Amino acid sequence: MRIGELARRTGVSERSLRYYEKQGLLTAERTPGGHRDYPDGAVDRVIRIQELFAAGLCSSKIAQLLPCMRDADGGPSAIATPNLVVELGAERDRIDRMIGDLIRSREVLNEVIDAASAPEVTAPTPAAAAS
Repeated sequence: MRIGELARRTGVSERSLRYYEKQGLLTAERTPGGHRDYPDGAVDRVIRIQELFAAGLCSSKIAQLLPCMRDADGGPSAIATPNLVVELGAERDRIDRMIGDLIRSREVLNEVIDAASAPEVTAPTPAAAAS
């Protein structure tokens, strides 16, 4: 499939797809005319790449991880190295810290929303207090 079709099917820009290829995250054959020709499995690969970027991984870490994942279901393959497991554990810890930070931010936001939504309590005016 051509780059435009892959972009349409994944919702990822052609520019991003070319970047993925340059980073070694995605591969394409070339037609005799020099056009990129991606296999059908590229759709799953691009979706997986997007998920990993969304999780906060950088392209070099994704390049290490992708060979250890099956594209169709994202499950693990048998080629993960002990070093990669350690690095990915560190990534998981970083994500857990980010989740904790987000939860704390949400709690503060909820408090502000609650305070701003509470009915205003006004002090009695001197005339009302005298009655």
